[in-house]
Amino acid sequence: MLQKGGNAVDAILAAAITLTVVEPCNNGIGSDAVAQVFDGDRLHGYTGSGRSPSAWSPSRFERYEEMPTQGWETVTVPGAVQTWVDLHERFGVAPFDALFESAIVYADKGFHVGHKTAPLWERSAEVFSEFAPFQRHFCVGGRAPNTGELYVRSELAETLRDIADTKGESFYRGALAQTIVEQSIAEGGCITLKDLDEHCGIWQAPLSVDYHEVRLHELPPSGQGLAALIALGILRHTDVASKQPDSADWMHLQIEAMKIAIRAAFDHIADLDAMDQFVAINDLLDEGSLRRAAKTIRTKAADLPPLALPVSNDTVYLAAADESGIMVSYIQSNYMGFGSGIVIDGTGIAMQNRGAGFVLTENHPNQVGSRKRPFHTIIPGFVTDLNNAPLAAFGVMGGHMQHQGHVQMVSRMYDHHQNPQTASDAPRWHVTQDFDVVLERGVDPSVAREIHDRGHSVSIEAEEHRFGGAQMICRLEDGYCAASDHRKEGCALGF
Repeated sequence: MLQKGGNAVDAILAAAITLTVVEPCNNGIGSDAVAQVFDGDRLHGYTGSGRSPSAWSPSRFERYEEMPTQGWETVTVPGAVQTWVDLHERFGVAPFDALFESAIVYADKGFHVGHKTAPLWERSAEVFSEFAPFQRHFCVGGRAPNTGELYVRSELAETLRDIADTKGESFYRGALAQTIVEQSIAEGGCITLKDLDEHCGIWQAPLSVDYHEVRLHELPPSGQGLAALIALGILRHTDVASKQPDSADWMHLQIEAMKIAIRAAFDHIADLDAMDQFVAINDLLDEGSLRRAAKTIRTKAADLPPLALPVSNDTVYLAAADESGIMVSYIQSNYMGFGSGIVIDGTGIAMQNRGAGFVLTENHPNQVGSRKRPFHTIIPGFVTDLNNAPLAAFGVMGGHMQHQGHVQMVSRMYDHHQNPQTASDAPRWHVTQDFDVVLERGVDPSVAREIHDRGHSVSIEAEEHRFGGAQMICRLEDGYCAASDHRKEGCALGF
């Protein structure tokens, strides 16, 4: 798209639309999407997550002990398509239908399944063995495709043409909307044409926190970016920057700050309208509170009771930048793998399961209800200097890893001046939803022992998916520097 004269927003959207075809185990047309866009002058935030169906209520879910993760009772209104329309309308320069050209070619003629995509696809084929439309569209001969196998999605090609031709209208108000609603009714769901028609994304000013000489920007809730801000706000009042990276001291301080931030996220983050009735965001980022929290960090691990929200590791992240100074941080996700398992017959549309991000806890701000946005894991990060000049568009896809990854990337790049690829390649730590600590293989064994001796429940894991995948573009005085995580199928490209 850039070589054809498009800008960074066009490039992001074309890539995002293409990924709905070639990496369906992480995202699709039925996904949500969120973005931060620096337009060459200032930073804009866009939340493209959808609300729950109007017919949802706490009583509807009384038969469940926890939120379901499959089927129509997990499907909120998908926001990705409207995100494409709104970002293009405000910032794009290429024709809207040009954004779909590569995606349609891959869907029509086929694409070779990636080596990290194939095992995720195979796992989902087993999980959704009883979902007939899923099996028809995503499995041939009763199996998922193998690594390198050519796979054609001709139904999806027609759907993409329809969305391109109608600028998304078909998905929310036209033929595709009608097809979605008819299948929902037939299968016991309750999404209505009104639910789809009333969907809209939100343009909003990003939240930010100053961390030493840089400023991290995150989107407001219901995304979990606030937790990254809380953690860095706490760390700002410690001596973490003077600690050797990858040392036990360095990890311990970050882990302890992250535990506090995760606890705050699980307690408070929800649809912004619901959250405002319980706590003000400014209170969670209050300087005095963050300073007091930092003083509670000791050399031994704090004892926090576990609080669980659903977590997932399946998302795609994209960053783009162009010669005009536009920089984009963008993330798009089904939530858990292929999402709900619901595939709209004859269209290739896999519906996300973002509703699984709600909780059933009575009077919790994130309690499932009508027309609410659930707790969201996907968070595109953006770093500026203290004068708001852009420094980096970045993300660390991976559900519950995302806010933790943001903290680790910012510390590595701006406390310790590691280049983006070095920061990405380094082994990571991960605080689970139960507040255990998982260290990636590659962490020095002596450091792992010391972390354990400080009172953390520690394990070592070789599985890459837990530790996410970073993608980033950093602005230099004479251009850009990009990095792509070896844990994913992405790449860094420039010209």
